[in-house]
Amino acid sequence: MIKSFLAVLILLVTTVSVAQVTPDSTVQKEKKRVLTYEEFKAQQAGNVVVKKATDSIKPVTETATDTITTTIPVMEGVTTTALNEYPEVDALDDALLQELYNNDMYDYMYKSVASMDLSATVGQVVPTDTLKARLQKINESTPFQIDYNPVLEKLINKKLSYQRVYLERLMTLSDYYFPLFEETLDKYDIPLEMKYLAVVESALDPRAKSPVGATGLWQFMFATGRNYNLEVNSYVDERMDPIKSTEAACKFLKSLYNIYGDWDLALAAYNSGPGNVNKAIRRSGGYRNYWNLRPYLPRETAGYVPAFQAMVYLYTYASEHGFQPRQTPHKTIATDTIHVKQMIALDHVAQFVDEDIEVVEFHNPSYKLDIIPVLKGRDYYLRLPLRAVSKFVSNEDAVYAFAKAEFDKREKPLPELLKAESRVVYRVKSGDYLGKIANKYGVRVSQIKRWNSLRSNNLKIGQRLYIHPRRPVANTAVRSTPSSYTVKSGDSLWKIANTYGTSIAAIRKLNPGKTEDLQPGTTLKLK
Repeated sequence: MIKSFLAVLILLVTTVSVAQVTPDSTVQKEKKRVLTYEEFKAQQAGNVVVKKATDSIKPVTETATDTITTTIPVMEGVTTTALNEYPEVDALDDALLQELYNNDMYDYMYKSVASMDLSATVGQVVPTDTLKARLQKINESTPFQIDYNPVLEKLINKKLSYQRVYLERLMTLSDYYFPLFEETLDKYDIPLEMKYLAVVESALDPRAKSPVGATGLWQFMFATGRNYNLEVNSYVDERMDPIKSTEAACKFLKSLYNIYGDWDLALAAYNSGPGNVNKAIRRSGGYRNYWNLRPYLPRETAGYVPAFQAMVYLYTYASEHGFQPRQTPHKTIATDTIHVKQMIALDHVAQFVDEDIEVVEFHNPSYKLDIIPVLKGRDYYLRLPLRAVSKFVSNEDAVYAFAKAEFDKREKPLPELLKAESRVVYRVKSGDYLGKIANKYGVRVSQIKRWNSLRSNNLKIGQRLYIHPRRPVANTAVRSTPSSYTVKSGDSLWKIANTYGTSIAAIRKLNPGKTEDLQPGTTLKLK
């Protein structure tokens, strides 16, 4: 028993302290082999005890033997204790996460700006005198020239008349992204109000793509992105990376301000290009005020700056208009990054660290095929919630071994008699979600979204999905969900969730305090 256990430890141990133990020659000669996921989980459940760590002590993993102590370093500051320090806001955090994972507002935003129609009659929501006074206050506190004008008034009233739910959802999303934007804007001495530009550009969807190919939160075209060192290749599109694209957007905006010395013209040039702004200045007879240039700008840009100014007003006076975004007083969506050393797929990561694939995909939007490559001269990073970072780093060798074994499996063709159909049509049923359907057919969530032109993870009962399966459907039946389940040796949240057609997030929510250190014999609620 001890001999086989020592063989398993070869893959996991980074530092081994042996107290007066004579190495067994049989164990020394035994050849290393790759642990299967089930073997690792079984070994972890049966033989490993994880100590709870304090802020000042690194987490330590000890084996249950008398003679060997295995110490696995974990990232500084990361503990294995539960992260739910504020239970009273868990429901708000869950609502925010669902908005983030299922953002489908880009098309609406794009159409509202690109084809802005102010000819229709709009009801008066804000009295003109009130609006003038409020815009004057905003104008006094910002370098943008936000003066009252009938076009802006009509646009604000239009959004307040029948776009309230849409606006409230955007305000909820901003609670996650704005702190990132503000830090980078401040670094480049750019007005903090510029954060609202990403709302207008992409509706805060990092995977948004316009009909002409502009991509990401800040809607970079291919060539412009390359000019600001945003890598785009078959695996990676850094225009969809929130951190790198925000850095590039700030550099671009700063360079445009250096050209025009005016933030409104910098905004117009960001959308249409400096060439179009320069032509508008010439055609206007030399004017430099945006509203004087507006008739000479492309139609989309003519609606672009008013849409930005309307967002500044609506966010500033959100409470006065009764908006109640589901914002959290405490940030519990804490993440960290891991430098990737071997090629790995996001679904490998999700399975190993017990997170729903939607969570892992959301935090890593720049990997187009949901695969993180390893290329010479380039560094790629995986971003995960802190609880998942701890699991990954503590068992890094086993994670990569598992990923390699899974890639090796995928390279083998299906047996002739079990060949999957080239395409199936799946009709969405109650309780379905993309991760569940993807697992059923052995494909990735991103592939289903690409095959069906889906911009979010939202599904409707009865909706048809076209899928190119990679495994026989007969082998992947999902059992009906019982009300509870007793954990067995070798189980993981990922395995339980996929077996019974639920999600890891749902299991965690139903079982507070039971899922961080899963033990055999634990009874979990499933519904």
